[in-house]
Amino acid sequence: MSSAWVITCSNRASAGVYDDRSGKLLEKALQDWGFTVTRKVVPDGPPVGDALREAVQAGARVVLTSGGTGISPTDRTPEETRAVLDHEVPGIPEALRAEGVRGGIPTACLSRGIAGVAGRALIVNLPGSTGGVKDALGLLEAVLPHAVSQLDGGDH
Repeated sequence: MSSAWVITCSNRASAGVYDDRSGKLLEKALQDWGFTVTRKVVPDGPPVGDALREAVQAGARVVLTSGGTGISPTDRTPEETRAVLDHEVPGIPEALRAEGVRGGIPTACLSRGIAGVAGRALIVNLPGSTGGVKDALGLLEAVLPHAVSQLDGGDH
């Protein structure tokens, strides 16, 4: 089984102000798809980068973040992610934003989430809302096995 990490990036969830529902949704989906999952909740900012580095060093093949992708002053997940990546995979976040807008959520275009490869891990930033996470699951289920195979040198 491949290892996956879910990192929820939220000042309020990390402080216990509310429950991490989006992280739980991602954890369950990844388990259903055959991954062993580690889930963490961290505050926005540098702790996100620390958690991403920890996941990559621990051998995660897939790392999904939830939250911190908007335009508020505390949303720093894309910047923290970019600092960890070897290269970006722009098609994934482009498809996620387009799907959200097509699904009737015009504010999906405000997401600054990115995706890319760090070592042998695919990292994808997702919105913090449960709706945004649910909308992303169909695309992720179709893409993740192929991405992990390609990272292992598999054929296109």
